[in-house]
Order: sequence, then C-alpha cells, then structure tokens
Amino acid sequence: MPEAALLPPPAAASSPAASALRSRRRRRAWRRPRGLLCWGALVAFFFLMNWWMFSRLQDPAARQRFRLRRHPPAPANSSLSTLEEVRAAEKGKRPHPVMLTHLLALAAHALAEAESRPEPKDLWKEPVNATLWKPCSDQRNWETSGYINSSEGTNGYIVISANGGINQQRVAICNAVTISRLLNATLVIPKFLYSNVWLDKSQFGDIYQEDYFIRYLKSDIQIVKELPLELQSLDLEAIGSLVNDTDVMKEAKPSIYVKKILPILLKNRVVHFVGFGNRLSYDPIPFELQRLRCRCNFHALRFVHKIQETGALLVKRLHGSMPHLSPLEDNLLGHFAGKSIPSGKRNESSKYLAVHLRFEIDMVAYSLCYFGGGKDEEEELEMYRQIHFPALTEIKKTTKLPSAAFLRSEGKCPLAPEEAVLMLAAIGFKRSTSIYIAGAEIYGGRHRMAAISRLYPALVTKETLLSPSELEPFRNFSSQLAALDFIACASADAFAMTDPGSQFSSLVQGYRMYYGGGNLPTIRPNKRRLANILVKNATIEWKEFETRVNKLIQQTKQVHERPVARSIFRHPRCTECMCRTDS
Repeated sequence: MPEAALLPPPAAASSPAASALRSRRRRRAWRRPRGLLCWGALVAFFFLMNWWMFSRLQDPAARQRFRLRRHPPAPANSSLSTLEEVRAAEKGKRPHPVMLTHLLALAAHALAEAESRPEPKDLWKEPVNATLWKPCSDQRNWETSGYINSSEGTNGYIVISANGGINQQRVAICNAVTISRLLNATLVIPKFLYSNVWLDKSQFGDIYQEDYFIRYLKSDIQIVKELPLELQSLDLEAIGSLVNDTDVMKEAKPSIYVKKILPILLKNRVVHFVGFGNRLSYDPIPFELQRLRCRCNFHALRFVHKIQETGALLVKRLHGSMPHLSPLEDNLLGHFAGKSIPSGKRNESSKYLAVHLRFEIDMVAYSLCYFGGGKDEEEELEMYRQIHFPALTEIKKTTKLPSAAFLRSEGKCPLAPEEAVLMLAAIGFKRSTSIYIAGAEIYGGRHRMAAISRLYPALVTKETLLSPSELEPFRNFSSQLAALDFIACASADAFAMTDPGSQFSSLVQGYRMYYGGGNLPTIRPNKRRLANILVKNATIEWKEFETRVNKLIQQTKQVHERPVARSIFRHPRCTECMCRTDS
C-alpha cells in the first residue's frame, strides 16, 4: 500500500461526522468561560447585596434607638396591618405593604409644613372647667360616717399578698386599707407575690415609705409590719383563713366582706387574702370609705427616697429646670424636688410630652391580635402564651375566640407605635416636640419604632436620660423602673396613653387629674373609633384624617364627674376624692 494511503485525509476533504465532532468541541470550549462568567456575576451580586445591607446597618438613621434585650422577628410589613391586611393574612395571603405607609407619608409631609405654624391653643391645656376641681381626700370626717370606732383594729389582722405589677399592687393596697377600716381590723404591711411575667422580687418597703404610710393613715386604721408571734405559726389554710380570688368575686360589695370575711376574722383573728386583684367595688360604697381609698392612693403612698431622687433627675432633665414646687411634685419627689440638677444629660426643651407605649410582648400576646409579622410572629406569641398565659391557651383549644380582624375593629388591640404616631401628628404636636417614651421593651424593637422615631426624632427614655450608674440600683427590678416611668409621665406637660385599659396609664391619668389643677391634659384615644378611621387609610386624605382624629380626642378630654362604678384611681373627679370650688 502506498505511503500516502496511510495518512489522514486533508481538512478540506474531511467527512461530515468529523466536522460535527469539531463543532461540538468548539461549543463546549465556549460554554466553559461563559459559565464561569455567570458564576462570577452571581458572586459579585451577592457581595454587592451584602455590602448594601451592611451599609444600611451602619447608617445612623437606621440604628436602633432603644436598647432591647430581646428582638422578636421583624414584621413581614413594617407598617401596622389594618383590617384589610389582617383579613388577607387570615386567608394565607401576605399583608399588603402600602396601607399605613400612605398615611405615614402624609403625616411626614404635614409635620414638615406645620413647623412654621403655631400649635393648637388647647394642645397643652385641659378644658377651663377642669380648674373647678381641687384635691380634698386628705380631709377626714369619720364622726358622721358611722365608722367612728373602726380605726382601733380590734377584730383581728388582715394580711394580703398582692399579685401583678406595681400598678395592680397599688390598687390592692388601697382596697386592703379600705376593707381593714370596714372590718375594724389591723392591716399588716402588704406583701407582693413574685410573678414570672414581671420577674421582680421587690416588696412594699423597696418601693414605698413604710413609716410614712403607717403614720399618715394612723387616724384611719392600725397598721403593723408583722403579725404577732402567736399568729405567725398558724396554718392559715388549715383553719380556713386563707382567702383566694376565687373565694371573693371581682369588685365585691362591702356587704360581701361583712357577711363572708368578718366571721372568719372574728373566729381566727387573722385573714390572709392571696392575689386580691380588683376585689372591692367602686359603687355602692360609703362616702368616707371611698374617700379613704382616695386618701391612700393620692396621699399615703410615697415612693422611697431612692426612687424619688432618681425620679427628680428625670423630671429636671426633661424640663430643663424646676420653676416651682407643685403639690404633684411634692407628693412624687418629696424634698428632692427642690434640689439643683447634677451635671449630666439634660433635655433643652422646657416642655415635654410623655407617651406610654403599651406594646410589650405580654400585652401583644394576651391581646390575640395580629400585627403583621406573619407565621414567625404567630408562633412566637403562641409560645409566649403557653408559658405565661396557660389558661388562655387552654381556652383557645375549646372555645372559638373572636378573629384578629374583629378584635381590631372593636378597638380591643393595643395601639402599635405606628398608630400612636399618626394620632400625635393629627392632633398637632410638632416634629420638634420632646417626647418621653415610657414602657418596657417594645415588641418588634427598632422595626416597630422606626415610624415614630422618623417623625419625632426628639425621643428620650429613662435609659437615655440617666447614666448607667444612675440606673444601676434599679436593674432587674421592673416595678421600681415602672415607678420612674410613673413619675416622668405624671409630671409631663401632656400625657398620651395608647391603651386606655392599661392600669399604669389609668393611675397616671388619675394622678394628673387629682393634682393637675386643670393644667395637665391627658390624651386618651377611643381605640374603636380610631380603628374605624385607620381602616380607610388607603383612600383617606390627611385633612379628613386630622379632623376626625381631633374630634374623637376632644370628646375624651371633656370634663365630667366620675360615672357610677368607674375606678376612682382612674377618675377621681367625684365628691369623695375632690371638691368643686363653685359649690
């Protein structure tokens, strides 16, 4: 065979199969660099996104303003979900992200325009007829009351172990004082039960001045610090002297105590009430007994010097100065009200608004409302309920409860910070207003606080006004921290509550009403009516929103005498607690 026959054919003369093979090789060679380029672009995209997110976290405007120990999952929608969004979420749809964002944008624009205009004249004032009411529960007139001999305490001893936080405990103390007088019993300084919600071991003497309490009420009842030794060893449950909340109905009439409790007291010489939450009615009750309950709350309970001193720092740094000593400050701060302000953080404004944001996880979980956080929120709140509210969890298993949408439409949900800031903007508070935020950790952290901190940047808390060393004595004592908030809110030039059902807000409102002389307004929204306005947020214009919110707030600021059966702690404008100067 010739040598030429063994050589491969020239390229021009190659077969079709060989050409196809070479073509496939060329395509593979092209795909490799193109694939590498795609992967490189994808990696670069992720690096770019990480850089952008990191830069956002470093942005001062995006930093968290409050130190929170705990960060719940970020809401699926950073704005509060409205009724339409709640209904959509209940059907498994993602909450619409626009709704309240529209109103918040309108509020930002309105606040920018309002800076050059004067504030509404009545923003920092109560109606004129509020000045007609003056405190007078410190006046005693037992001689005409039918209880002239009841201060001797000869029928035995009353012991209470109050549950709840500082606010519930305060109400229990004053109810115990009243019942002690009713039953002619000696009151033992109340004890406080430890709560797995409040996690505070504080007792009466850690919050209130024991000796002052005993001294102030000595003309009303006998008070001792301990049971006599012969009674301390008794098994109170075995002898039938242990009385739980199940044994006495809520808001029981005085006659119930005379009928059921007095015989036990006379037989065993001691009765121990455990829990004692809201166990005495507001009406009907004899005039002087009701006045005694007011006297206990507004005069006999004074904070210990440690709380007074730090509370005075807060108030002075908020006001910038203390021009005169008022009866309110004398009661809350004692002799510390007149002292000079130490060097430290000071608010330049002389006028401030206090806002109680009742939006902690316990309130949010107990409300059974939906706040836009999707499945993560629902699972976390359900877990919290199982630990802290097991009875509610059991009820959910056997009873069909109202839907989240229905609860919101009925005003049963706590106002979120987004709703609160819209209310404040609508009624005329300027963007430059100094605002003191009271409350514990806000559920949702900085995500929930973003709207209010953007629209009102001059926000302060006790944590920002006090140094770490000034706060140190109160660490891990939630009731004592709440006492500082109480002082700051009661002393504010205006106070806004976001949950009228809150015991804290109710007590602050009552204090301001009692001592304010018509100069300490409280903003108390009707949540049901506010919910009906907010549900139209997709279409409502700012002027209409502003008008409607102002109308509902003005109606709640009207001055009237305490309605029958309403709390005297919340509403002391009644003849038992206060006197009219025009009568």
